[in-house]
Amino acid sequence: MALIVQKFGGTSVGSTEKIKTVAQRVLKGHQQGNRMVVVLSAMSGETDRLTNLALAMQRLPDQREMDMLLATGEQVTVALFAMAIKELGGEAVSLLGDQVAIRTDTMHTKARIRSIDATLINSHLDQGKIVVIAGFQGVTDDGDITTLGRGGSDTTAVALAAAMQADACEIFTDVEGVYTTDPNICPQARKIDYISYDEMLELASLGAKVLDIRSVGLAKRFRVPVHVRSTFSENIGTWVVEEDKIMESMLVSGITYSKNEARITIKQVPDQPGIAAKIFLPISDAGILVDMIIQNTTDGRLTDMTFTVLRRDYDRAMEILKTVAAAIGAQAVTGDKGIAKVSIVGVGMRNHPGIASTMFQILAKEGINMMMVSTSEIKVSCIIAEKYTELAVRALHDAFALDKDNLPLEEAE
Repeated sequence: MALIVQKFGGTSVGSTEKIKTVAQRVLKGHQQGNRMVVVLSAMSGETDRLTNLALAMQRLPDQREMDMLLATGEQVTVALFAMAIKELGGEAVSLLGDQVAIRTDTMHTKARIRSIDATLINSHLDQGKIVVIAGFQGVTDDGDITTLGRGGSDTTAVALAAAMQADACEIFTDVEGVYTTDPNICPQARKIDYISYDEMLELASLGAKVLDIRSVGLAKRFRVPVHVRSTFSENIGTWVVEEDKIMESMLVSGITYSKNEARITIKQVPDQPGIAAKIFLPISDAGILVDMIIQNTTDGRLTDMTFTVLRRDYDRAMEILKTVAAAIGAQAVTGDKGIAKVSIVGVGMRNHPGIASTMFQILAKEGINMMMVSTSEIKVSCIIAEKYTELAVRALHDAFALDKDNLPLEEAE
């Protein structure tokens, strides 16, 4: 008898008919002898609808009250789902985050899970019930409802799987699994059977939307095997697991891109100790994440500093930095929202030098200029003009032969 945690996203439970279909699938697993814990998101579009209601009430909605409001989306879904199971002749019980005692910190709308008490869940499982839990939500020690931010239901599912030492955590979505790149851009994209936690972390951080990055981090920390698969088929999807020798033999596992990027340059900054702190501290205090950073010294006394932020933070960052620039004596602040980040990821890059130069050659051959470059042990990212995104992805996918199992260059010859 296996303990399986399954998570279904908003598109999977987007209507009453879809909820009934998913209920049939879950009940089948239960009838096969498995102990089933199901985590559900709000129905597709519901979170946006609730957010718009809040904005109609308050220009900058109170964060605590936003959590109270947004948590209702999952409450609706789990109740309907439990009803569907019972209509099919099964036994189910729906539980909210506070009932399960998913304890979080007090950071409303983007809380982090601190602990989970599985006592109540196990009690219901022992009674032969399917336990249906609202994803995305938790509760503080003071009893306030919190939410985990976008993608939080993935995190809920993996955290539950870790706390309960589940045999597997299955993340159901509207795609068959994790692909070598976006199939909408590159029809030759191939579904990956197995991918390491580290590779999935990089892909998630670089724009891949299949899994929330926090859920992957939790899975790695607690060694939870995660199976990403389609709600609408029985096909095997992609397993996110610990790294093995087969993965290390692959040159590149995937290519991802993000158009949610913006570039900012502060020109003619005094080149002296402490100046970077004066620039980035106000940005950090505003909750704005900075990604790539490049500093170019123009002479012995002045430097240009360029970095990237999320596009949604661009206007706010520019406003802050114009004040900062005046205070530190910089010449000007310029920016560009027409950029994209294209990245290649693969654990095999650790042992095979020259991958970055190959990427640069491919982009140059297509006439694509690189504005910025960032590397880690298993990834290379380039900032390019947004209009070349699709061309870059397709060219890199073809060059690294991601439509089939690509091997190190010396073995592929």
